[in-house]
Amino acid sequence: MIPERPIGIAGAGSIGCFVGGMAAAAGRRVALLARPRVIQEIEAGGLRLTSFEGLDSKIASSQLTMSDDPSIFGDAGVVLVTVKSADTAGMADIIARHAPVDAVIVSLQNGIGNVGVLRERLPGRHVLAGMVPFNVISAGEGRFHRSTSGDIVVEQDDAGTAAQLSVPGLNMRPSQNIAGVQWGKLLLNLNNALNALADLPLRRQLAQRPWRQLFADQMAEGLAAIRFHCVQQKLAILPVFKRHYVPQ
Repeated sequence: MIPERPIGIAGAGSIGCFVGGMAAAAGRRVALLARPRVIQEIEAGGLRLTSFEGLDSKIASSQLTMSDDPSIFGDAGVVLVTVKSADTAGMADIIARHAPVDAVIVSLQNGIGNVGVLRERLPGRHVLAGMVPFNVISAGEGRFHRSTSGDIVVEQDDAGTAAQLSVPGLNMRPSQNIAGVQWGKLLLNLNNALNALADLPLRRQLAQRPWRQLFADQMAEGLAAIRFHCVQQKLAILPVFKRHYVPQ
């Protein structure tokens, strides 16, 4: 069972430190594979987690196992992959060498191709896709701030991995159509480029109709591309968009 073995965080950046910290705050054993700078910050003052909702929690460094040596995954029951997409293949090779063969591997990364890379390089392993809906900002000195909300979504499996990973303040819910969820997030993230061009805080940008119209045009174009992809690949993910992501 996952709660009885450490949760490995493969790439403890902003998302990894927040998710791992929430698990540690709930009493789970957590092993952070992190850069020396991050380790030094947490060792100096603990891991502090805050959020726009009012969360303010401090986890002592003694409550965490931290290292830049991946051998800390030696007895992990689950490994949460939180590295950038370009680093997925390299991290998969590290996991193959250091994590137990029965460890569950969960990708908590942006994009839609990372799980395929993990499964290709970790044949025979139990690899699940996931989607993190919220943003986490690294504020320095070991503090990580969640600035938006939402439940993490994890590919449904017979072991109930999503439920086993859920802790107070950080819910993980299963999905039978994780591909649709991931494409949906990608569709919404099309606004990132518009937001950069607008040079406005997101709330102010989306409060203005012309920017919303441009975003709607982006989404329509994105849906057309996805629809074509689905037809070519014989996929059935568009119903998820219609229920959850497409503006009415």
